[in-house]
Amino acid sequence: MRITWWGHATVAIADEGTTILTDPLLRDRLAHLRRRRGPTPRPAAPDAVVLSHLHPDHCDLVSLRALPGSTRLVVPEGAGEFLHGKLGGRDITELAVGAEVTVGTLRVRAVPARHDGARLPHSSVRAAAVGYKIIGSRTAWFAGDTGLFDEMRDIGPVDVALVPVWGWGWTLGPGHLDPRRAAEVLRLVDPDLAVPIHWGTLWPVGCAKVRPDRFALPGEEFAAEAARTAPRTDVRVLAPGDSLSLAAAA
Repeated sequence: MRITWWGHATVAIADEGTTILTDPLLRDRLAHLRRRRGPTPRPAAPDAVVLSHLHPDHCDLVSLRALPGSTRLVVPEGAGEFLHGKLGGRDITELAVGAEVTVGTLRVRAVPARHDGARLPHSSVRAAAVGYKIIGSRTAWFAGDTGLFDEMRDIGPVDVALVPVWGWGWTLGPGHLDPRRAAEVLRLVDPDLAVPIHWGTLWPVGCAKVRPDRFALPGEEFAAEAARTAPRTDVRVLAPGDSLSLAAAA
């Protein structure tokens, strides 16, 4: 299994000849946000995309339209109608929590998350927010965007956890993890390996000099917190565009 973090919540998970791409954001500008670190993502065409929820930084219609028309979309229950209306004849599969689908050689299972599922604040367009387990030679858990909740202990076992540790501003609203709470996630789920995501990539226009520590430091802060809270888990802090590989389980 090879994992490449492209920044924010976009991760390519390639295993046994099949590639899954999470929450693709494949451009450098989204509304008031600008990519401040890492290359513009240029992942290989995936076999499928998984979307964790409908927020624009996780469900970017411009990026989805840029993918080949044959790319399958796996989305939370309730998101299909909105996406069919915006993307036309795409192959879209909705998953409720606990349901799974086979993509090539991999199994994709929706798991719980705790996050607002509206497209925009006060929008009537909404669907569940979920995470996904990608099950192949190893098992990866993409948490999407989520707050901390006790039932996370039921998500394991997983080999690698892709855990959000911040956001795109210098404060966090409800339904998000900071480095300390993200480290507590590792204690509950107990993965062998963890990669911090959803940090250090996007930043609002004009805010580069406002609390730059909140932009640059969450990954290392998470690693330090995890060393105290979940010392069994090996944390790898990647830069956008970097990859790591896991050998097949014995």
